[in-house]
Amino acid sequence: MVTARDFLGRDVLTVGEFRRDELLFLLDAADKFERVTGTLLAGRVVATLFFEPSTRTRLSFESAVGRLGGSCIGFAEAGISSMAKGETVADTVRVVQGYCDLLLLRHPKEGTARLAAEFADIPVVNCGDGAHQHPTQTFVDLYTIRRECGRIDGLKIVFAGDLRYGRAVHSLVHVLTQFKAHVTLVAPDFLRLPQEQLRALDEMGVEYREMEDLEAAVPEADVLYMTRVQQERFTDPHEYLKFRDAYTLDLKILRRAKPEIVILHPLPRVTEIATEVDNHPHAAYFRQAHYGVAVRKALIALLLGHAEKVL
Repeated sequence: MVTARDFLGRDVLTVGEFRRDELLFLLDAADKFERVTGTLLAGRVVATLFFEPSTRTRLSFESAVGRLGGSCIGFAEAGISSMAKGETVADTVRVVQGYCDLLLLRHPKEGTARLAAEFADIPVVNCGDGAHQHPTQTFVDLYTIRRECGRIDGLKIVFAGDLRYGRAVHSLVHVLTQFKAHVTLVAPDFLRLPQEQLRALDEMGVEYREMEDLEAAVPEADVLYMTRVQQERFTDPHEYLKFRDAYTLDLKILRRAKPEIVILHPLPRVTEIATEVDNHPHAAYFRQAHYGVAVRKALIALLLGHAEKVL
């Protein structure tokens, strides 16, 4: 049986380190934390070390900490840290951990969060490492799916867009194997889910299909998860321009969808969802961003050992 103590002092580096029952415990905790405010984290300090730009992840974490009475320190880009002077990530972590109780790290290089955890004596949360993983986004995605659909198990979920570089997709696809979801992957060949991830799905016996036609995939979807083409991951700008507008979800395409389809996007969006879709009753991507505060409140309280008063 999972308890709050199972999360105390824990690093959050990849979604693969969390079992189904632990994930459900976190989602249940987020339900209870949604309206909690006060001084639960009074005297606690959380550091945000963001070497890459972020809006939703950083601000929702800072909102979560503030609403629970804690405080945040840190930076939102590498150029204003001592990294600009040549300091290593390891040394930055060694120093900053002396100022806080929890480290939130985003970095463009895959594996940096795990490296930070090796040098830190306090919990480290991976807030995105390159095109690898973004575990807390996955927690938010699962919470959103359950809130909007009433369940996660057995849903038909279509992922469309940049599946090669989209770390939110990489994390969520992996976790959905624990919920017997039916997965469809829609992308141009160049932006397909990486082969190592496809092999992992094969090894786990997951049934999935790959397609390039978004309109053909939409009618079966319970959840449609759109993603932007990740310009910052491309080394060749001409390749980016070639695929930038690969898909655009509009109301014409949605006419073929189930009436109750839920539309998600980790944001920011560019051209992959037309603004006319924003008024669709099941366009949940802005609610998805807002749910991040509840999930991250619960996670921080659990990691720092302050959740039992609420749970």
